[in-house]
Amino acid sequence: MKTNRIDFVTLGCSKNLVDTERVMRQLERQGYAVESDPDQPKAPIAVINTCGFIGDAKEESIRTILQFCERKKHGKLQNLYVMGCLSQRYLEDLKLEIPEVDGFFGKFDFEALVATLGKAWNHACDRERVLTTPSHYAYVKISEGCNRTCSYCAIPLITGPYKSRPMEDILEEVRWLVGQGVCEFQLIAQDLSWYGCDLYKTNRLAELVRRISDEPGVRWIRLHYAYPAGFPDELLDVMRERDNVCKYLDIALQHISDAMLKKMRRGIDKKATYELLARLRREVPGICLRTTLMVGHPGETEADFEELKQFVKDARFDRMGAFAYSEEENTYAATHYADDVPDEVKHRRLDELMALQQQVSAELNQQLVGREERIIIDRLEGDYYVGRSQYDSPEVDLEWLVKADKPLKIGHFYQVRVTSAVEFDLYAQVVSEEV
Repeated sequence: MKTNRIDFVTLGCSKNLVDTERVMRQLERQGYAVESDPDQPKAPIAVINTCGFIGDAKEESIRTILQFCERKKHGKLQNLYVMGCLSQRYLEDLKLEIPEVDGFFGKFDFEALVATLGKAWNHACDRERVLTTPSHYAYVKISEGCNRTCSYCAIPLITGPYKSRPMEDILEEVRWLVGQGVCEFQLIAQDLSWYGCDLYKTNRLAELVRRISDEPGVRWIRLHYAYPAGFPDELLDVMRERDNVCKYLDIALQHISDAMLKKMRRGIDKKATYELLARLRREVPGICLRTTLMVGHPGETEADFEELKQFVKDARFDRMGAFAYSEEENTYAATHYADDVPDEVKHRRLDELMALQQQVSAELNQQLVGREERIIIDRLEGDYYVGRSQYDSPEVDLEWLVKADKPLKIGHFYQVRVTSAVEFDLYAQVVSEEV
């Protein structure tokens, strides 16, 4: 086996993906051949970037580590390293339980990992990455950590307090990515809404988005993930006025019952939540709203859940995900509440909630038939080109399936007309190519 090849496996969120891409770039510049999430791992060295957010994610991380340990046991792998959230939170336990791993590195121990595999971290290429996404879009992380105190969430325990990246640093990264051919930017953070409050002593998210939108070559900017309490309303002016800022907002609301919002320590109530949604839709006409909801938090009654179901019917979110509460040690919920909603009740509620949203999504999609929209083409898959509109983020939202009489260009924009719709896909035909 050639020892200069490394397979990277990234689990969890897009923030982890950015971390992987940065490490890959450092090692690539040191002469390694790097590959991301290979279908059939073959390299003699593997690095697994783990997730430690909720129970299912932790189980997936452990399962993946053990699978690679088996490869090592059978001589198919020489060295195995683990980084990311899981090893940040359970470093000493993992060292004891899985000694087959050659090194565990925490969430922010990039430099130590690179030093173990090669040389010192090269700060001259801090903003550079090996893109693992299609070459026309990239994720840009604008901060680390979180200052919120949501009862159920372990992320502040893993990542620490909120730390905004300097604006000029982000802009330099955007310029470098434009130089690599990127035209679509997904701005990501654990909480976009807090950007600048620590570094500049005032919220600077609207200014950041405005300045990124001014950069030549930036065709689309999409925002993940906002927090409802203290939402920076000045951002709405930028979204409304700038053509290259997508009319899209990912804002996790979690629940609507006042009793649950209080137990969850969300800093907002039902009335303010409804008012916020009305304000978002009034100030940015046509905005697409994505949210995440939780079922089964300690203390959630059937009455609370009925309120949540009514909320889904009322709000008619364009995009929605949901998950069941899982107790995370050392969180507020774990130390102050009993996990008193049985698992079977959690999963029944989750199924009911998603069935409601499925119906809403189907109805909203049917309303799009006949509408013309601008999309970007991501790939060719079978007989269809697969694209997305400004209202669709990669991996999580609708895909537009286009059958074309002549080849379409990946990463290019086209005007299309929707011909039919199903629950999670739209079928369309090309009207014209954007120059």
